[in-house]
Amino acid sequence: MSAGGAVDVAAAILERPDGRVLLARRPEGKAYAGFWEFPGGKFEPGEDTGQALGRELEEELGIRVKIAYPWVTRVFAYPHATVRLHFHRVVDWTGEPFGRERQMLSWQRLDALDIAPLLPANQPIVHALRLPLECGVSAAAGMGGAPFLRALEGALAGGLRLIQVREPGLDRDRLERLTREVASRARDHGARVILNGDVELAHALGLDGVHLPARMLATLTARPDFPYCGASAHDREEMARAAALKLDYVVLGPVRETATHPGQAGLGWERFADLARECPMPVYAIGGLGHGDLVRARTAGAHGVAMLRGAWANAAAGARAEKSP
Repeated sequence: MSAGGAVDVAAAILERPDGRVLLARRPEGKAYAGFWEFPGGKFEPGEDTGQALGRELEEELGIRVKIAYPWVTRVFAYPHATVRLHFHRVVDWTGEPFGRERQMLSWQRLDALDIAPLLPANQPIVHALRLPLECGVSAAAGMGGAPFLRALEGALAGGLRLIQVREPGLDRDRLERLTREVASRARDHGARVILNGDVELAHALGLDGVHLPARMLATLTARPDFPYCGASAHDREEMARAAALKLDYVVLGPVRETATHPGQAGLGWERFADLARECPMPVYAIGGLGHGDLVRARTAGAHGVAMLRGAWANAAAGARAEKSP
């Protein structure tokens, strides 16, 4: 199957519980022989993405897919063909993968790949996969600085590895002090910190990235220079703008009505899935969400969830319990 001159390809990111992903080495006789890639293959006539994915993994690896989440879709132009890669994150399957087409296989850690070379179309995918599934958006203004930092410590201890500092009510001096505190605690846990809206301060503090509100997204002509750069989006036009700037992710919502925007209807999961479908970058769902919404979000095509109150509620409760006599 192909459309618009591109050949449609189903690609699988098989993920083990230990975080390792499966890569396959292209055998002799194929284009880019010797290069490593995520397994998959071309659609056959009449197949949808899920059907192509299941068939290819059974033919190539001898496994049957049980749970696969739609993820990102990227178009890449090789000298011999232009491909549209429909990536799925496969988290459950039956059987043990083996190379049925004589290809070598290797389970790899995303933060320490020890194979090379990687197929060019897959290089940005590895970078995107390093983004955690959950992002906590700071809530110091509503919780108070000290309670928020205690909740942050609890969330980091519980595994949170991506924090967006967003505090529109703070002046710049207080924002800088808070961000320094967040970054110090995050680094102790190997977590990333991104700052909302202030590119200069993010650079000055040596943060991992910057997050662009929609108003900034509309005015920028080039991507800010950070390892990770994302943006808020509410519609297809803003998502297209983020893609044109080659950002690393978008946060799309609100999915539900939120306390900060009472009376404003959310997108709902059906509309979210429609907007996220075939996006070339990871999409976080936001808006009244918590940890329990992660599977629903991923089923709708989200990379994961971004949470404001939901990120800190359990951690804050735990911190209060520890301080009780």
